Amino acid sequence: MSEWDRQQAIERIEEFVETVERETMPVPVRELWVFGDIALGLDPVERLDIYLTKDILLSEESGREQEFIDSHGIEGVGKTVRAEWATEHPEYLQATANGYAAPEKCLGAHLLEEDEPIHLEVCNASFEDNVTQRLEGAKARDNYEELLDPRGVCLWVDGERSETAFEKLRSGEFVMPTLPDALEMLGLDEVAATRAAETVEAFRERQSGTSIRGDIV
Repeated sequence: MSEWDRQQAIERIEEFVETVERETMPVPVRELWVFGDIALGLDPVERLDIYLTKDILLSEESGREQEFIDSHGIEGVGKTVRAEWATEHPEYLQATANGYAAPEKCLGAHLLEEDEPIHLEVCNASFEDNVTQRLEGAKARDNYEELLDPRGVCLWVDGERSETAFEKLRSGEFVMPTLPDALEMLGLDEVAATRAAETVEAFRERQSGTSIRGDIV
């Protein structure tokens, strides 16, 4: 699959939300947003961009950690991801290069099909806060390649689905500015906003298949 028709993309998003609602996730999920092509009303949708806000585990189950070190060679189960989830879905358990359970990789393994054109962003901060943080970081480094597109739509938060947002998404009712204009609204001058938007779009064009980014703010 190299792209989605719009109806197919929205159906996939609905399935994604239903999975988060119904099933135990490796970590608590607080918000679910879409951004990029799907939020802009494009058809077809080249890639589906999804943003999850995760919470840290409120109660550790570190007593289970050794069990998964022995069975999978992965540390941190019960600390960074739920031991309950790992027991139910050991096939989705993923680790960092250092062998520690990685929440964003575990979420991706659970929620995404192999090679489908989806980019998943996972962060402890809300979408809007992370947009600002990533922009500030990009300005400081003068590198806009991984800037987070601010044109997003919140579909699910704290266990509640926004049917209004889904209806507008289906009908393409969201009116979004161009990416340079959106970045100017966030404080970039016209020249920097144009350059940043061109950099982001060039970076997107080089991406394909499934990708996952974990971020901490």
